[in-house]
Amino acid sequence: MAFRPYLFCCLQKNRGTAIKEGLSGKTALLIFLLFRGKLTAQKTSEVFKMGKRLGRQTVLLSMPPVIRGYAAVAGKKEGEGPLGECFDYVSEDSYFGEQSWEKAESHMLRQCFSLACDKAKLPPSELDYIFSGDLLNQCISSAFAMRDTAVPYFGTYGACSTMAETLSLGAMLIEGGFASRVCALTGSHFCSAERQYRFPLEYGGLRAPTAQWTVTGSGAVVLGSKGKGPRITHVTTGVICDAGIDDVANMGAAMAPAAHATLTAHFADTGRSFEDYDAVFTGDLGAIGHDILQSLLHKDGYDTGVKYMDCGMLIYDVKTQGVNSGGSGCGCSASVLCAHILPAIEKGIWKRVLFAATGALMSPTSAQQGESIPGICHAVVIESGVE
Repeated sequence: MAFRPYLFCCLQKNRGTAIKEGLSGKTALLIFLLFRGKLTAQKTSEVFKMGKRLGRQTVLLSMPPVIRGYAAVAGKKEGEGPLGECFDYVSEDSYFGEQSWEKAESHMLRQCFSLACDKAKLPPSELDYIFSGDLLNQCISSAFAMRDTAVPYFGTYGACSTMAETLSLGAMLIEGGFASRVCALTGSHFCSAERQYRFPLEYGGLRAPTAQWTVTGSGAVVLGSKGKGPRITHVTTGVICDAGIDDVANMGAAMAPAAHATLTAHFADTGRSFEDYDAVFTGDLGAIGHDILQSLLHKDGYDTGVKYMDCGMLIYDVKTQGVNSGGSGCGCSASVLCAHILPAIEKGIWKRVLFAATGALMSPTSAQQGESIPGICHAVVIESGVE
């Protein structure tokens, strides 16, 4: 094995770095045995193998990344809802002190990012990567929010599924050994989304009963390869599902089939069901989509019971806040995750949670051209008490 001396020389050369990063005892022992010829290259490769695919769509993370810190920032309307006291910061000013809705959204994301890093006790400069996205054209809110960080940046778009998507990508990057510290974040703003996807607020258009209210909010999670806290143990990547829905005022119906596809794929891949989780959350299907998904799952024989909840129904009081079918937007599931779900896991209320964020993959152009609305849903398992 000609690479053994080379590996040893690399370890000697980078000994200080290895000590600083905390080379695990298992890893050090394996390298020592490899150098002494006690292990073959093939056997070492098998021992070091990261993760494991379960079925077609799910990955089991063998060294689950830890959630080192998280934060949630919200607007005034969200602060008046059921989770109002749970957010790290609630702005009374929809502009967040800026001159436009789009700049307000960037400001909110930047503030949430800073809070998450502070809570993780990690300077932004020590992050290896940032994954972020939003609803605006070319994801400008995220890009402008992160442009002064000088941290390697991936801009992602999964519509309202972006929080689960960024968590999935960050967790797998850490699992693969390509990063040690990653921040996953996203957000949305009601006013900027209305201007881009529907009508300017000044138009005063009526909203259909099936319509949802885009959340002004953001969530940020700092993941690490080491530390204490809840961990991401599984990632289930969604497939695009198109049920032929073309009503932009009924995105819950468009996204529900994607949530159904991802949840059933996750259960098939892992051999689990609702009984194996303390809680299962979908991301902003709203009341209409929630009911459709429950119907689809019941037809498949799943008993959702009281464990199944939707972030779009949790962030607002649907009966009193005038949000029709509930909340939506990238910031919906992201802020509920960071303000409600993760704190509950840390307090021991839940030990194993399935978080499945959904997205409607449409644009104003596709809607104007009469296209249907494809849906997507990505899911991650978050557990406490896992090392």
